[in-house]
Amino acid sequence: MCVDMKGDGTLRPIACCAPLADPALSDDDAEATADLFRALGDPARVKIVNVLARQGEPVCACEFEPTLGLAQPTVSHHLKRLTQAGLLERQQRGRWAYYSLSGEALERLSALVELTEVKA
Repeated sequence: MCVDMKGDGTLRPIACCAPLADPALSDDDAEATADLFRALGDPARVKIVNVLARQGEPVCACEFEPTLGLAQPTVSHHLKRLTQAGLLERQQRGRWAYYSLSGEALERLSALVELTEVKA
């Protein structure tokens, strides 16, 4: 530990070596967060989440092909990965699948970007 001697003879941790204020992430939380980042690790998937976040209703899978400029099998692959990660909800309507962000996903994504200011 790095310490600084005060004039009164007491030792205090230097700011760069002070213990972190927040408790450490548990192993389970760290793994779940890493899984979420892996699911969002492709620009096409980030765009899919962005499109769905801006829509007020589920979006047909066929809408993503022209939006992303990708072939149908590739779009289906990305939608499947996001659904498996728990970020999307899938609803079958006849021949077409419609996707929306899951409510839990919105909470998870919000928690990831909720950063607090570091105090010096």
